[in-house]
Amino acid sequence: MAGNSQRRNRRTTNKKGATVGSGGKRRRALEGKGPTPPAEMRKGHAKQRAAQARAKQASRRPAPRRGGPKGTHELVVGRNPVFEALRDGVPANTLYVQQFIDNDERVREALQLAADRGGIALMEAPKPELDRMTNGLNHQGLVLQVPPYEYAHPEDLAAAAFDDGEDPLIVALDGVTDPRNLGAVVRSVCAFGGHGVVVPERRAAGMTAGAWKTSAGTAARTPVARATNLTRALEAYQKAGITVVGLAADGEAELQDLEVLDGPVVIVVGSEGKGLSRLVGETCDIRVRIPMPGGAESLNAGVAAGVVLYEAARRRR
Repeated sequence: MAGNSQRRNRRTTNKKGATVGSGGKRRRALEGKGPTPPAEMRKGHAKQRAAQARAKQASRRPAPRRGGPKGTHELVVGRNPVFEALRDGVPANTLYVQQFIDNDERVREALQLAADRGGIALMEAPKPELDRMTNGLNHQGLVLQVPPYEYAHPEDLAAAAFDDGEDPLIVALDGVTDPRNLGAVVRSVCAFGGHGVVVPERRAAGMTAGAWKTSAGTAARTPVARATNLTRALEAYQKAGITVVGLAADGEAELQDLEVLDGPVVIVVGSEGKGLSRLVGETCDIRVRIPMPGGAESLNAGVAAGVVLYEAARRRR
């Protein structure tokens, strides 16, 4: 009827849908949402429910330990640190991922590494919960939970060497507080055929994620023992027929003259600044110095231990 075309909202064509355009909505809908996330990250998936149940059960169960004091879980926080820890084989039991996280390349790589390794529960958590867990640190939506390290007992290191028909070669650290130095020593002990590392319970570095990373995976093959009292642990080694050698800048012997390195020996390394503590220094059977013709006053614990371990391995060959 004439005039009906002027009525408001009246359709004047049989063509359905937008007549001008969709504003890009259809094009954006075809772009996709990136790769499919692992099953453990899909809401309502059976694998996600199973992973959440495992994580809840693990959080209630105390970690088994072979010796030493009970430890606590450690958190690795941030996208790059979490990715590097997973890449370098740092032990982990849970990876927390923030809900509605911006799924960039680092996040995808971390999720893929966790899924490939197996045994790591993937847990989705809201940002306030991750803020609470990390005490407000900039976690960037990724938090990795590292279980407590299972320390051996100091006597186990010597016993394992004797059982294998070998003379023990052990490094004890006195006052070394940098986990990276501990990781470097663990790596050197593994490289030169040593049987383990002993650290004190207090005022000393422990096997943290940083130590694991510096060890470059060798911490999985080289035991670390924790001693309640380092002096008493050294005395126990002496009673077992093991020579205790302390490294000191004012030592009475030089490394190249040290004949005892081809037998059962514990090498004690102090901190770079203070060296050996008084009681530990007095307990040592002999104190040895590393000749440094270049004029340097000292070496850090990781380098010093590596030099002596190389000399011991050379003599044992």
